[in-house]
Amino acid sequence: MEQIVGRILQLGVLLAAVVVLVGAFLLVSQSGFTVANFRTFAGEPSALTSVGQIIRGAFTGESRAIVQLGILLLIATPVTRVAITLVAFVYHRDRFYIAVTALVLALLLYGLFFGPG
Repeated sequence: MEQIVGRILQLGVLLAAVVVLVGAFLLVSQSGFTVANFRTFAGEPSALTSVGQIIRGAFTGESRAIVQLGILLLIATPVTRVAITLVAFVYHRDRFYIAVTALVLALLLYGLFFGPG
């Protein structure tokens, strides 16, 4: 089980890195010669502030959304680890660790989908 979890972490980080690099390449190729203006702060556009909007934007080829999707994949990698660990504890019928891991997973998912922003 530890090898499976380790492999998932490796593949998740690798996939996230590839997605970020693809998004960064597209971003630079689309607006690489634009001069940055650091006098005023410009936050992320509202289209990139929720998981659903990021996924929709990435599938339409929007470079900033693709980079954001890579970051989401990086965040999802340890969440997936917690979910797989929960399955392992259920298989071994370890009630204490089932409860603790389920609580951790619930808090992670709540923060991801319903957190601030």
